[in-house]
Amino acid sequence: MQLRSDSFAPLNRSSLRETTLRPSTTYWQDAWQRLKKNKLAMISLYTLAVIITIAIIGPWLSGLSYSDQDLSQTNKPPSAGHWFGTDNLGRDLFIRVLYGARISLAIGIVASLINLTIGVIYGGLAGLLGGRADRIMMNIVDILYGIPLLLYVILLMVVLKPGLTNIFIALGIAYWLGMARIVRGQILSLKEQEYILAARTLGAGTWRILLRHLIPNSLGPIIITMTLAIPEAIFAEAFLSFIGLGVAAPMASWGVLASEGVTSLRSYPFQLFFPAMAISITMLAFNFLGDGLRDALDPRVRR
Repeated sequence: MQLRSDSFAPLNRSSLRETTLRPSTTYWQDAWQRLKKNKLAMISLYTLAVIITIAIIGPWLSGLSYSDQDLSQTNKPPSAGHWFGTDNLGRDLFIRVLYGARISLAIGIVASLINLTIGVIYGGLAGLLGGRADRIMMNIVDILYGIPLLLYVILLMVVLKPGLTNIFIALGIAYWLGMARIVRGQILSLKEQEYILAARTLGAGTWRILLRHLIPNSLGPIIITMTLAIPEAIFAEAFLSFIGLGVAAPMASWGVLASEGVTSLRSYPFQLFFPAMAISITMLAFNFLGDGLRDALDPRVRR
């Protein structure tokens, strides 16, 4: 058998490496690349960016306020002068919906930040301490979780009285339970890892291990839970305002606008349609974005 002269030619290692190895990326870069491939999540992200931008700069550019009245323009249908029409006091619904976006989004974000702070610390400590402390802390969560959260918020609002600040307090107190459960589960799965045992051996305290090692490695589920908690808080605020326990008039949240629109639904349905549409679009966008983040931040998907 005759061998060819090039049978034992050396391999071009640089070209082989370029074709077989994937580009080196961090966990967050890889997650962003996966998120960009999810068209529905990206559309939701851009939609939320547009809503937030318009809510911030829209009323400022218009020069109108949510309380400006023109009694000669009461209950006007949508037109070039009033894009969403006017209400029974001649107030421009488009401007009121934009101001409502400010209030509703602020409530959702602030309530989620309170949820993040309480839930992460409580659940992290429960999972890290373990044993009897974990059982007692999670039994408290289970007892509170047995009460419907919306009923819990309604009872708190009855005690605290309606108002924007009290909504922040009520939602922050009630909506951290789910976050605490998720963080505890993550901590339980991480605290026996080698780097945690090494940190204990080197004398790291409980708070240092929790804040420097465990919580940063649980950011994926925490971000997902926080994203999905924002629409829950927005819906809770809308419901509270709808039944008269939320933002006080003449301030305009989406729940207040929906409540006012219901009273004139038969005669002027547009007064309910636009705030209801704003609530629906925002909640769907947050939920689709949360689903996309769940897939993008799942480490099992990474190759």
